[in-house]
Amino acid sequence: MSTALRLGEKLEKLTWTGRTAHILKEEIDRLQQAGSLSIPKEPGGWWHQYVCPHHHTELMFDPMQVDASEFLCPHGCKIEGEAYRGAWLVFKHQSLARVALQSAAVYAALGEKSYAQISKRLLVEYAEQFPLYPVHPEAQSWMLKGRAFHQALTEAIWSTTLIRAYLLLRDEGVVFEAKEQAAIDAFLGLLAGSMEEYRHILIHERNNAENNYTAWLNASLSCVYAARGEQAALEALIEGQGGFKHHLSIGVKADQLEFEGSTYYHVFVLRAYLISAEMAQRFGIDLYATTGADGQSMRGMLEALTDLADDQGALPALHDGPLARDPYAREIAEIAEQGLAIYGIAGLAPVLREAYRQLGAAGGEQLEALLYGAGEAADRAPALEPRGSRLWPDAGFVIGRAAGNPLSFLADFGEHGGSHGHYDKLHLTLMHTDQTLTPDFGMVPYGSPMRKSWFAETASHNTVSLDGRSQAPHEGRCLRYEANDSTVYAWLQSIEAYEGCTLNRHLLLTGEWLLDWFQVELAGEEPKSIEWWMHPAVQTHSEQSLSRDEVYKLLIEQKDAASNAITVTEQDLPIIGQFVPSDSIDASGSAQLNVSYALCSDPNGSAATVFHTALVQPGDELLAVQTPGDSVDPSQSLTAMLHRRNDRKADFIHVYRAGSCAELTHISAQEIAISVLGQTNSSKHIQLTADRGLLII
Repeated sequence: MSTALRLGEKLEKLTWTGRTAHILKEEIDRLQQAGSLSIPKEPGGWWHQYVCPHHHTELMFDPMQVDASEFLCPHGCKIEGEAYRGAWLVFKHQSLARVALQSAAVYAALGEKSYAQISKRLLVEYAEQFPLYPVHPEAQSWMLKGRAFHQALTEAIWSTTLIRAYLLLRDEGVVFEAKEQAAIDAFLGLLAGSMEEYRHILIHERNNAENNYTAWLNASLSCVYAARGEQAALEALIEGQGGFKHHLSIGVKADQLEFEGSTYYHVFVLRAYLISAEMAQRFGIDLYATTGADGQSMRGMLEALTDLADDQGALPALHDGPLARDPYAREIAEIAEQGLAIYGIAGLAPVLREAYRQLGAAGGEQLEALLYGAGEAADRAPALEPRGSRLWPDAGFVIGRAAGNPLSFLADFGEHGGSHGHYDKLHLTLMHTDQTLTPDFGMVPYGSPMRKSWFAETASHNTVSLDGRSQAPHEGRCLRYEANDSTVYAWLQSIEAYEGCTLNRHLLLTGEWLLDWFQVELAGEEPKSIEWWMHPAVQTHSEQSLSRDEVYKLLIEQKDAASNAITVTEQDLPIIGQFVPSDSIDASGSAQLNVSYALCSDPNGSAATVFHTALVQPGDELLAVQTPGDSVDPSQSLTAMLHRRNDRKADFIHVYRAGSCAELTHISAQEIAISVLGQTNSSKHIQLTADRGLLII
């Protein structure tokens, strides 16, 4: 299916290609002049350990550095230690593999032989060095061990970049001398042996063929078989257990999302699939149109991303995965370029633009564009049709969009997600066309203790916790979903988050507002602290707030893998204020809290405002809690809203509106009214029923 042009043809047909090739050439020149294109003789470690122990931010990496023993945090910390050096070496090896591919691409585009020589030298030096790296003695016990890195997974990814550089040089007629070819052949043989061994362990010994590792072991082997011209081996890999077709059937849900429910790992696996398809195409085998047992496909996976992205093109950080990170942005750009070029999926254009914006390359002057981009700039940024709502019933996500309303929502009710899941069922992400207000803040590098002490915990998400404890790992369900152009309703339920506790979240989006009615019921006689959380990423404005001198106690449970013993630790989050509702009290004793959020300016320079109205019933508290920041920089604290009630039942009723405030009226325990100030005949009565959920009456 792919109709990719060779780079020389692109230079002739596409106006942007020459400029991009020259920018990439100059980038290589700077690295060459700095003397930084020398491969380390030491293997890399585990990149997730490249994180500041004080600020929990990822440490900085400069590809211009020849070597490093001291590593800088964005806040000025200077960190030393073998684990950090091992992580730095991962980045160094990966950056040099990228230079090998980039140099091959520059040669293919511009025909300057010196860049072929740079690529060739790096490839041969790595081929000669690879057998000298030991099977990593310092890797953690759970890892499949690599040679050039702690993890075989990292090795598989790195190897695909090197082999694609080798194949591109060969395509352009570059000849390797006998000694050089012998080194490369030895490297390919050793690599194939490792990847085949680890596939056997994952698929047959651990019975874990669906693992995202498998997709990358397959991609690495696909590259090896393409480089060695072994069509039969590649065909067996595609068709066999754990191979391309089987993994597509078991590693991706029928609704086209990767089985772990993580956007990051969805992109991760999809990128491996596309590399495998690129290699298969060399033998005339078309995997681009392949479907899994339940209709899974690479096209479907790409289309899912177009629906998940916010209006700026940013992908949500569902479950484990970075909120924003340059290597991740490059991965997104790589798959988005191919989605546009191969499948013509126009909805990927904003996703691609956002990835390049994060990389500081708004014009797309990146290697991914040179390798995979097709068409002129206008073709790669087509006019987009308005997007509608979507339910992913298998993965367990729902997006609501209504015509005329700049607000939309994304909610999570599905499977826990295994080792990459969070305790976040019924989490709500609230979005505006200008900015996402309450994102999932993503995950820090796994070497940070905050992975388990905050970012996976329930209290770090926009959902409900009990008594300071996180939910159990479990799967919720969608009891009702109805969507048309003007109204979207989703009724989400969880009955396994806590023993004897039923959580029902009702989300009703109209052209005017979004209603979030979250009802919690406990089966026992003992009241508990029922805690509704909201984490705005934008500035909150509230007219009154009283300071308080107390803390919220977050209880963190950790299970010892060997003994299964559970330990509980406490983390104190400062309560820095109390939101004060209006003085007006209705007949039931309820009041309203009015809050607003100022969004970032749109391209025209005007700033939008979102208004938030909460129903405050007798016994409710609405507190301002100081929390860690997002996963990009946890040290920059944020302020969360905690709506809590000590009871056996709670109804948390909140409504959001863009541009002006909506007013809530409490009619009865099962009925409210919502009206828009200044609009006549705007009042809508909403009733909560036991069998059908919310009804507009």
